[in-house]
Amino acid sequence: MQILTRHLIRAIMGPFLFSLSALTGLLFLNAIAQRMEDLAGKGLSWDVILDFLYLSLPHTVALTMPMAVLVAVLHAFTEMTAANEITAMKAGGIPPLRIMTPLLVMGVLAGAVMLYFNDSVLPEANHRLKNLLLDINRKSPTFTLREQVMNRIQSDESGEVVYLRAAAIDNTTSTLDDVWIIPANDLLRRRITYADSAHMALNRERTDLFLTLFAGVVFESDPDRPGSFQTTDFSRQVVPIRGVGNAMERSVSASQRGDREMDIGMLSEQADSAGADRDEYRRLSHERTRETVLIALARPVADTEAAETLISAARPAPGPPREIMVRDQVTYRALQAANTQTQQEAAAVQRVHRYEVEIHKKYTLSFACIVFVLLGVPLAIRFPRGGLGMVIAASSVIFAIYWVGLISGEDLADRGIAPPVVTMWTPNVIFTIVGLFLVRGMGKETATMRGGGWDDLIWTIRGLFSRGTRAEIGETT
Repeated sequence: MQILTRHLIRAIMGPFLFSLSALTGLLFLNAIAQRMEDLAGKGLSWDVILDFLYLSLPHTVALTMPMAVLVAVLHAFTEMTAANEITAMKAGGIPPLRIMTPLLVMGVLAGAVMLYFNDSVLPEANHRLKNLLLDINRKSPTFTLREQVMNRIQSDESGEVVYLRAAAIDNTTSTLDDVWIIPANDLLRRRITYADSAHMALNRERTDLFLTLFAGVVFESDPDRPGSFQTTDFSRQVVPIRGVGNAMERSVSASQRGDREMDIGMLSEQADSAGADRDEYRRLSHERTRETVLIALARPVADTEAAETLISAARPAPGPPREIMVRDQVTYRALQAANTQTQQEAAAVQRVHRYEVEIHKKYTLSFACIVFVLLGVPLAIRFPRGGLGMVIAASSVIFAIYWVGLISGEDLADRGIAPPVVTMWTPNVIFTIVGLFLVRGMGKETATMRGGGWDDLIWTIRGLFSRGTRAEIGETT
């Protein structure tokens, strides 16, 4: 039996590692492509880019780990069934449950690793990635100039804005030809600088820009002397612009964590705190509603001091007697207070659901590793001749149904339509039932190289629908 266990483990590990690498690579590239807009034109150093890639990887692995388990099980058992290895095992008296036992144990281990990963590694990586993106977004774009265009240059320190135009720019030598510089802050003192050529350089920290101008002239008007105009020739002049924002500063203080940046302990604390707020708002809402009804019925209110305060704030006006008018004012304000408490209660309930959704998501994604083993083994044995196409098709369909169910459940729980424990575990429960149904029929399977292909799958689906149609016709007759 140990030989069988080692054989099954070796058959699974190769496809698992390959599928995990391939799926992670594809989804990782897609995630990076979506975030390229946040990185483009920022002039980031290599250490920042590598840190960004490193912190973006855990989120992708959290999605691809269960997917890799299903792909590996489908591929390995499809190959083994097509080679009649499963048939030989059954002929040797090995029951189907014994064949699945090592795979279920591996699924449990993979689920445990996933739970630790989702609870410890992923939240911290998401938190650090959010802080890094905030630092990147605060950084100004890399200082670049375009030819024949009025380039706007702003100093982050003084707020000074300068417009620069160059007829030609050599990026390799950082030289500019036919340069015009126009300050935009001082509207009264018009000052325009022209230079035949210029050289552009940044300081070591890459925060300050220095323009060295050659063979130029400065045109300037004096607001104190209307109509005056003077020119100043120069052979060489240095124009500094401080704080062009080309260096990124990494924040030291940690920002507030979101729900996807917390582990299970943090989420539980936040859910308990939001639950306490919900109960308090509900109590206050009930009290305000009771006060509103009692005031409307002209009965004494428990909080007489608050009622007197509201009555004193009411303005007398012609019309109904003052007693009726004051009572209506108090009733209206008490009703407004009750509505406010009800809205705060609804917001607290939504926070509770959001935190509970994240808690259950960590467990459901981990349990999916076991569910996909339970579902993949009998499915691969039943349809072995589909080959790689069958593996890809079946995996894609199962993934799509599972993720749609998970996302829909998260949305329903956030909106308060159903409890998070129900919505988040429904996909796992459904697939577990389907997997147990397929496992029950494993001992009856006799698929060989002559069956179990796409046509067999199509006829099986047709048979299910035809049996259902015949059953409906029999009931109607």
